[in-house]
Amino acid sequence: MERREVTSGAPWEQKYGYRRAVRVGPHVHVSGTAPLDAQGNTFGVGDAYGQAKRCLEIALDAAAQLGATVANVVRTRMYVTDMRFADDFGRAHGDVFREHPPASTMVEIRKLINPDMLIEIELEAYVP
Repeated sequence: MERREVTSGAPWEQKYGYRRAVRVGPHVHVSGTAPLDAQGNTFGVGDAYGQAKRCLEIALDAAAQLGATVANVVRTRMYVTDMRFADDFGRAHGDVFREHPPASTMVEIRKLINPDMLIEIELEAYVP
């Protein structure tokens, strides 16, 4: 089966051995996606809703490069550093997936690679 990849260009991909997204057959997997701006800094420091939306924008862009749309997303996982912002994270997720809701999980974790980051999101899509 053909394997296609999308890279973010981040130095960690080579150093840690991963890709932003991989498609094998009809399956698209997008790695944990942090809320970064165009310069590689944390987007929306302190803004849980904005960070979640930014993660989803980046992840869906990678998925789109492999042929997936919002309608193809079947699973998301949200890793959050503070469950007090669950409604903000959930509202951002709902705004994106309202018409095509995937299976989803939100898990509170101790921290992410940058302390300004409140959330990281990964997703999976199926493109028949």
